[in-house]
Amino acid sequence: MSEYSEKEFDSENSSRSFKDLLNLVRNDPYPVFIIIFSCLIISIVFALQYRDIYRSTASLKISKPKGGVLDGSLSPELQGLTDDRFILTEIEIMKSSTVRKNVAQALYDSIKSVGTPDSFMIGFDHSFHITKNEKKISIGDISKNLEYSVIIEQRKGMNIVDISVESPSPFSAALIANIYANVYKRFNLEVNRDQLTMVKDFLLTHVQEKQQALKESDSSLSQFQTKNEIISLDDQTKTLISQLSSFEAQRDGASIELAATDKALAQLEDEFHQQNPQVQSYIDAQTNQPYVLGLQEQIAKLQIQKDLVSKNGGNDQISKPSDEQIDILKAKLKAKTDVMKQSIFATNPEAIKDLYAKILDAKVKKRGLSTQLNLLNDILKKYEAQFNKLPITTIKYAQLQRKREASEKLFSLLEEKYQEALINEQSQPGNIFIFDNAVKSSIPSKPNRSLIILVGLMAGIFAGFGYVFIKDYFDDRIKSPEELEKRNINILAWVPVIENMGANGKGTGEFIVAEKPDAMPSEAFKALRTRVQFSKVGKNILKTILVTSAAPGEGKTVISVNLAGAFAQDNKKTLLIDADLRKPRIHSLFNQLKSPGFTDYFFENATLDEIIRPSQLENLHIITTGTLPPNPSELLGSKRMADFLNEMRDRYDVVILDSAPIIAVTDTEILSRLVDATMVVVSTDSTLLNLVEKAVQLIKNDYSLFIGTVLNKFSYKAGYGPYYKYYYYYSDKKETKSIS
Repeated sequence: MSEYSEKEFDSENSSRSFKDLLNLVRNDPYPVFIIIFSCLIISIVFALQYRDIYRSTASLKISKPKGGVLDGSLSPELQGLTDDRFILTEIEIMKSSTVRKNVAQALYDSIKSVGTPDSFMIGFDHSFHITKNEKKISIGDISKNLEYSVIIEQRKGMNIVDISVESPSPFSAALIANIYANVYKRFNLEVNRDQLTMVKDFLLTHVQEKQQALKESDSSLSQFQTKNEIISLDDQTKTLISQLSSFEAQRDGASIELAATDKALAQLEDEFHQQNPQVQSYIDAQTNQPYVLGLQEQIAKLQIQKDLVSKNGGNDQISKPSDEQIDILKAKLKAKTDVMKQSIFATNPEAIKDLYAKILDAKVKKRGLSTQLNLLNDILKKYEAQFNKLPITTIKYAQLQRKREASEKLFSLLEEKYQEALINEQSQPGNIFIFDNAVKSSIPSKPNRSLIILVGLMAGIFAGFGYVFIKDYFDDRIKSPEELEKRNINILAWVPVIENMGANGKGTGEFIVAEKPDAMPSEAFKALRTRVQFSKVGKNILKTILVTSAAPGEGKTVISVNLAGAFAQDNKKTLLIDADLRKPRIHSLFNQLKSPGFTDYFFENATLDEIIRPSQLENLHIITTGTLPPNPSELLGSKRMADFLNEMRDRYDVVILDSAPIIAVTDTEILSRLVDATMVVVSTDSTLLNLVEKAVQLIKNDYSLFIGTVLNKFSYKAGYGPYYKYYYYYSDKKETKSIS
């Protein structure tokens, strides 16, 4: 091989993986084209039949919930902007079955009440129609379908959530998105007001009860006055009753407020315990600190002392505490609770921070109310003692008067608390703001038909290439010279397909070097001749060469005939012997009789001159097999055969023997020991690689000289550029270049 061809071959061989795949496609293009065309047609049909899908989106801004205008218990740290974890929590709530059922109910009611259109479509993968007159559809079915049809996503890095709905009906998509957003807004508001609503309802129940009690007290007092003809009490008794009823009203009010706080606290603690039960004991320890309890007791005492002085008109010896003293103590208590809140914020997730703050405030409030209730009970005991010293005749009337005034003051106090709770509830905002309502889209968002067709085309290309690659991966037949070289099997030459040959390689045109000496296959045989000549360097040149194959039908006879012809054209006196005593073919290829042949010569049925026949080439003679013997192996392995080959070696420059396939019979193994060298013919896309390796191993095991393989029926133009370029020099009539 010339220097140019060697360099070109090496550079191409180092980066041929993708080219190999292209070569495989070029060798078998029809399945690839069918796969690509089928995928393309399927994608086009799918794109054309895919219904238009419209997308509508409603956008919500989510912020951390804040307290009502009368609620200032939460620290400022809890009222900042929410983080991503809080947003993700809200999104999971939006996706919950409870919210979906509420949306399904609202959607169902809207569909039944709207005038047009007559039909709504929910979703598209799980779509179904809901008509105004339909009664069989259930809320559960709608809720389940919404799970697949509604897409809820957070905008990256923002506290904005988009609720998107896709549907074949643009009206349905916009309607569902807007209903979903509004339902969740109402749901969120109800959740934020839950605690305040519970306290309000609790107070309303007691207000109604105390209102009825006040009516009953008025009636009892009126009846007693009429019956006993008592008009009024003296001023001292009136003052005592007024003070006593006031403190009773305060005590009962504190008791009711304490019960409401207990109820709210129990609900908060139950929810808190489910998320973090370990922190409960920590909160109890914090709220039971002596410093906290002391502050609460001082605030309660000063507040009651202030009320005592006010009710006695300043006649008591004790001084009236100032509002400033009470405010200072309240500020200290608030500062302490803020510190307790901050201590838990650093080690707990956002989800329990709000609960912790509410529980802490409720516990502090509960402790304060309990302290206040205890002090009021102590004061009432003192007033009860004074009340019991009244004259017996006035005690019954005084008791009724006291009960009536206590009921009136308690009713007023509870009414005030109820109104305060009502305002708190109504002023409690939600943390959802719908800033962008969904609108009916006029342009479908799906499908992207061009993309579908492009994806189908790409899928077809990948599937086609994949088919070829997988087929090649599991195909153990030889397809290129590299497969032999990777297994350290020498290649002497590669011979292209000889045109105009019949089935099984038989027919006219087999003796190509004689019939078309300028054809590319003829040049390949000339290259083979050159490489055979230089296969062994030394004094003993190769004269007897055995040609075999791994299996039948590889083209060994054609290779033998044309190699012998190539030597003859090089002015070498050449002899071609048909040593295939199983299925001889050389006699038919040269239109000769099979007998007499060299077997007849062995049995002395013919002379040497009778079995040596000329051919159309001047320097080429042939010897056919002759009469086929019953024991070919014994005949070929005999001393007579060895003597015969030695005699032919003396008469001719080159002796080519065409033998049987080496895997099939032992004839070739025997002959390989008698000749100077052996070559194996393999056929592209036919010979199995493991058979070639076995054939080579059999030759080497007999200590015979294996000079290489000949790759027959090789397609140069199937993407193997270097080989094609290599042989181009031989077929170029204008400029013939030697590559030997």
